[in-house]
Amino acid sequence: MQSGTRAKRQSAWHMLASEFSEATLNEKGSGEYDPSFVITKLGAKVNRVVVAGLLERLEVRETSNGSTLYQGQMRDPSGLHYFSVGDYASESMRELTMSLVEKTEVGEPVLLLMVAKSRWYQTDEGAVYTSLRPEEACEIDAQRYALWLTRACEDTLQRMKNYSDSLAAEPTREGLVAAGIPEHMIDGLLVSRNHYGDIDVETYTLNVMQALDIAEGRMDAASQPVAAPSQTELPGGDAPSEAESNDDEVKDTLVSIIEQLDQGDGVDFETVLTNAVARGFDRGLAEEKLDELSNEGTLHEPRFGWFRIVG
Repeated sequence: MQSGTRAKRQSAWHMLASEFSEATLNEKGSGEYDPSFVITKLGAKVNRVVVAGLLERLEVRETSNGSTLYQGQMRDPSGLHYFSVGDYASESMRELTMSLVEKTEVGEPVLLLMVAKSRWYQTDEGAVYTSLRPEEACEIDAQRYALWLTRACEDTLQRMKNYSDSLAAEPTREGLVAAGIPEHMIDGLLVSRNHYGDIDVETYTLNVMQALDIAEGRMDAASQPVAAPSQTELPGGDAPSEAESNDDEVKDTLVSIIEQLDQGDGVDFETVLTNAVARGFDRGLAEEKLDELSNEGTLHEPRFGWFRIVG
């Protein structure tokens, strides 16, 4: 690339938080305007992303040089994206960010869609952390969030297939071309395979299942902050019917999760709770109801920390 020539604008990847946040490999060209990339375990070579989720936190910080920096986190069914908006951002992005700060301060739920540049930071010890620098963002409704989830899941599944197909091929450009790997995946797969070694794609399968479950009908849980279980009592000491209904819903969901994921050996404790949280339930409440189901005899543990449905 000649000096003073800007690189072309990179395509944006639709990506769940788990794939992006687990990446520890980065690449930066030697030229002044060469783009930098975060390379995921599935071989995506990411300069820009399209992401969405529930805005969980947005805080204002004053930096040492006197500028203002907004730092936030956004949750999708697979995990968290961390992002920052500074004085360098566009005027429209800064205005939106200031309005979002007000909404988060009063606890108003916000579903956010953003196009962002990938960022990474390496500590003195060598640990790599990813984050995002939003270019554009907007509030969205549950229907549009469902559409984004579906697209992100489709793209994740395609990357999983490309990754699996690449394992049987010679680890060269020619070998991956012969295996039918798309051109835009080849460079990332070659370097990610060398950096990460063998990976377990089962966690991404679980992420996709969680996201599609929300996209297909659990939008209320996906677009609202997790509420603490109600402690209010009605006159006479009776518990509110809403609380009873919520307890039953948590139990039914836990049984459904185990029923769907059990491949014969049961489902481990962490997987059950992760699924429950992804569906919008409080982790502590889900853990409590899991114990109740065991005590009631609905579930049993074939081995410690693994659950199966009785009968």
